[in-house]
Amino acid sequence: MATIEKNGATIYYEEHGKGFPILTFAPAGVKSTIAVWSTPSAPINPITEFASSYRVIVMDQRNAGGKSRAPITAKDGWHSFTADHLAVLDHLKIERCHLYGQCIGGSFIMSLLKTQPQRVAGAVLAQPIGRVGPLKPGRAARFDEWARGLTDHPEATEAVLDALYRNMYAPGFLYSVDRAFVSSVRTPCLVLAGNDEAHPYPISEETAKLLPNAEFIPEWKTGTALDEAKKRVKEFLAKHTPKA
Repeated sequence: MATIEKNGATIYYEEHGKGFPILTFAPAGVKSTIAVWSTPSAPINPITEFASSYRVIVMDQRNAGGKSRAPITAKDGWHSFTADHLAVLDHLKIERCHLYGQCIGGSFIMSLLKTQPQRVAGAVLAQPIGRVGPLKPGRAARFDEWARGLTDHPEATEAVLDALYRNMYAPGFLYSVDRAFVSSVRTPCLVLAGNDEAHPYPISEETAKLLPNAEFIPEWKTGTALDEAKKRVKEFLAKHTPKA
């Protein structure tokens, strides 16, 4: 359990287990914290599932309601989170790792792959977020709920929040990257499908089709499908873990 300071941000992370590292990004959108991994919204908890064989790194995203904090500006966006993720890897002297992300974690993964693909051996995207169709007017309810909790961020004015929201969600598709980039990714990826408005099945399906080196699991959240998905994820990670 530790924090690092980088570019004005304080980022909290934890490490569990030993072995080849897996950097993980919890679901819950801009409220992505370590605690979410222990809730029913995360059918696969990387701490309990992978720490017996891997060095699992979990973290609170900046200003998500956990222990990570950073100033909020109108220029913030996916690159701000990616800088935090790379700061954690640099601090831990991790040159190469796997990535596991659910929900917003899929966009975090793609942003990191766009920035430093050489550091990623394999990536698992569980129900990635994305948008089918045009951006709806206004801001999403979950984003506004998060914004109301920013009582200690006087710099987060409505204008700043509007800019941040557009920086993150106006681009469309997987938000942090476009279809052309996804088609260029050479990193092995495993996509677990979403099935609701925030994580549309067509987004997951198209992502898996666009990725040149991808596997796809259409059902995974409950029962025997979840058991089989856990097995598949572990097989995928083992297959793409560099040999010592």
